[in-house]
Formats: sequence, structure tokens, C-alpha cells
Amino acid sequence: MSDFDVVLRGGTVIDGTGAPRFDADVGIEGRRIAAIGDLSNARGRSEIDVRGRIVAPGFIDAHTHDDRYLMQSPLMPAKLSQGVTTVITGNCGISLAPWCAAPGEAVPPPLDLLGDATAAFRYAAFGDYLDALEQAAPAVNAACLVGHTTLRVALMDRLDRAATDPEIAAMQALLRDAMLAGACGMSTGAAYPAAMAASTDEMARVATALHGFGAVHASHIRDEGDSIREAIDEAVAIGEAGDASVVVSHHKLIGPKNHGRSVETLAHLAQVMRHRCVGLDCYPYQAGSTVLRKDRLAVSSRVILTRSQPHPEYAGQDLDAIAAAMGLSPEDAVDVLQPAGAIYFLMDEADVRRILAFPQTMIGSDGLPHDPVPHPRLWGTFPRVLGHYSRDVGLFPLETAVHKMTGLTAGHFGLQQRGVLSEGNFADVTVFDAARIVDNATFEHPVAQATGVECVFVNGELAWRDGAGTGVRAGAVIRHASGRESQCNRSRMIS
Repeated sequence: MSDFDVVLRGGTVIDGTGAPRFDADVGIEGRRIAAIGDLSNARGRSEIDVRGRIVAPGFIDAHTHDDRYLMQSPLMPAKLSQGVTTVITGNCGISLAPWCAAPGEAVPPPLDLLGDATAAFRYAAFGDYLDALEQAAPAVNAACLVGHTTLRVALMDRLDRAATDPEIAAMQALLRDAMLAGACGMSTGAAYPAAMAASTDEMARVATALHGFGAVHASHIRDEGDSIREAIDEAVAIGEAGDASVVVSHHKLIGPKNHGRSVETLAHLAQVMRHRCVGLDCYPYQAGSTVLRKDRLAVSSRVILTRSQPHPEYAGQDLDAIAAAMGLSPEDAVDVLQPAGAIYFLMDEADVRRILAFPQTMIGSDGLPHDPVPHPRLWGTFPRVLGHYSRDVGLFPLETAVHKMTGLTAGHFGLQQRGVLSEGNFADVTVFDAARIVDNATFEHPVAQATGVECVFVNGELAWRDGAGTGVRAGAVIRHASGRESQCNRSRMIS
């Protein structure tokens, strides 16, 4: 008779709380962690020797655009290969639902980050999308935000103006239905043209539909440059209107003029956190990636094309070289390449490190899985934090790095019984070699699997082993419970 389905023998546990590591066996029974400690007298139907390895909670990607990727590529190799077992979708105001596009209708940027075919946008109700996601049976868990920009696209005839009172009321109704179906909150993205005309009042009034759900408001803030402090305050105000915790998405300072200002923004965030439930996420790179925009050229030292619908042959090349080949200025080349996406080198390494090291910073990849030549963060974010920044640079201890991608994120997004290795919690577990873990994805070769993640369990099922997926798809759609207690409590604020 076996005591457990699986026993991980002899590993070093980093439990996701930030506490010091300790040596222990881990027993898994069904979907749960059944025991942590000395299990030398117990037996498992399957036993894995993990001596010399770190046993950690499965990593939680705080910021993704995996809404469609979960169904298109349900084995999720880009995430499992990094040790990621849960993704947060629907960020930057962009979600696959609720919008049922008419056949042949143009997909406006930035919704085209999720795909440029209207056939993908076929869910008039958010609950229909969550049902379809469950039927797709992805290999990782997903918690899903509702995009405010998607609400605008679904309900407004024009996006270059603020919403009217009836349109706001309709957005509130769609958002409330989505929350009742299991969404975990709302995201906004006023930095993008499709939502730039939305006033703070519009977004705050829509957010009132979050009341009573203990929800999250994640914000791609309106300005990550000169007016960044005001943009942070706007995001906080929108969250406050919905009694929701706030996540400042992919926090960064763009352009040489603003380099070094993370000292100021982090001090401001720390002050806000004394009174409000606010967190932030970031990715460990000096370059960002989004739709191709002229207004990013002047603040970027280099621009790489990631996709172009009319000119796919240029994906992966520098914009300057593309423009020269076309005999155009870079600005004019942007027009010819549309619709398109790009990588922008516009941040300072000192800011990246300072933001990464900030105690309340979670890790989010912000990867764009539908770009033919994506930013390397899609395949490399989590090993890069563990290997490069924690081990090699020494920016923070490994326990801190793991906490930033597990327990901290689970707490902020209200992911109950996940993010911490504890008896009774779901058995999302990642085993990795701390001495070998490294990201192999580069800007020249961005689709490259990381080294050092040895096995990954999702809900107790072995999903990744020795550099390959097992084919098991045990992920769950994590539906946010309506009426739950708000995550905005004093215990999570900085004291």
C-alpha cells in the first residue's frame, strides 16, 4: 500500500512565503500537498529523487496576454518550461471577452495583441469564454481579468471619445456579469489609443461594478514617462472606486529623460501602500514590447519588429534596417508596416534592478505569444530572475525571488491555497536546479527553452519532466468567488 501518489525525496523546500529554505520530503495525494517533512517511513506510488534541487511552489505569472494562447497551444510549453503553473490573463485593458466581433470586422489595436482574426473574438459573455477555456483543458491554471478596452470595443461606436452614461451603464453590467461568472477583476490600459479618450471618471464608474467581489484592478497606467506619478494616482483612484486592490502593471520609466526616476516612483508607491492595497509587477529586461507606435521611436535606442501583417518577412529585424531597405524614414516605415508589433529598448538597467528589488514587486512576463518573433521574456522571464538577477547579480536571495513569483502574487490576486507549499494547498510544484537555472532566450533567438527546470506539477499531475512536457493538461480555470472578503486589508499594506 502506498501512502502518497507522489513523494519528492530529499529536496530543499523554499515555500513561497519568503521564509528560509529547509530540507524536507514532499508528499502529494490527488490534487493536494498531503505532507511536508521527513517521509522516510512513507512510500509513494511514484517517487522522484530531488536531492540537491529546490522544491518550490509553481510560479505564478502576474502579467500575461495568454487569453487565446491557452486554447491555441494548451500544452503551454513557453510557461511550463519556466516552472510557471498559473497565469493571470486579460491585462492592459485587453481581454478576449466579452466581445463577439462581426465577421470581417477589424480588430483594433491593442486587442490585436491577442490575434488579428475576428474569429478569436466570439464570446459575447465572459462566462462563455471561461467555459470554453475549461473545455480546452490547458496544462496550466488561469485566473482572468476583464479588459476595460474590450468593454469599450464591445459597446461603443467610436473609441476616440469618452463613454456616455448609457455606455458606462452597459459596461458596468457586462463587468458585473463577468465577475459573477468568475473573473478576478478588471484591467485598464489608458496608454493605448483605443482607451486614451477614456476619462478617469469613466474608468472609475465602470469599476464600481467590482464592489463586493474582493477584486483586482490591474492597470497599464496612462503614462510611464513624464506624468507617471499622476498616472499611478489615477490607477489607485480607479481601484478605490471599485473597492479593489490595485496592480501597477510592468512598472517602468521610459526614455532617457525619465531614467533614474524609479527612486521617486517607488517612494511614492510605498507611501500610497500605507493606506491602500497596491502592488506592482515587472519583467527583468530593459526592453518592452507592444504594438508598433511612432510615439515610442524618439524614446527608444533600438526598435525590433516582432510582427507585421503586410510584411511578415521583416519580423525580427531592426526598424532602422527595414526603413533603409524600403527607402523610407523610420516614421514612414511604421505606417507601411501596420498592423504590427515591436520591441523597444527604452529603460535603464538601474531602474530595472531597483524595481525588481522593491519588496512588493511581483514577477510578470508580459509575453506576447502570438508574435512570430517575440520578446525573449515570453520564454525567459522566471529563470532570468532566479539565475541572472538572484544567483549571478545577487540582487536578492533565492527565497525572495521565489516569493515574488509565488506567495506574493497569490495573495494579491486572491488565489486561495496556491502560491505557498503548505499541507492542504493545491499541488502546484516546481523543482529546479538553482546552480544551473538560466534563461536561454535572447533578442536574436527569442524562442529558446530555459535550462534548469526539472519537473513541474500542476494540481498534483506531472506536466513537465526533464526538458519536455508530459502531455498532461491538468490546469484549472480559477474562478473568483463572488462576495468573498476583499483582499484590501491592513495586513497586506506596508506598515
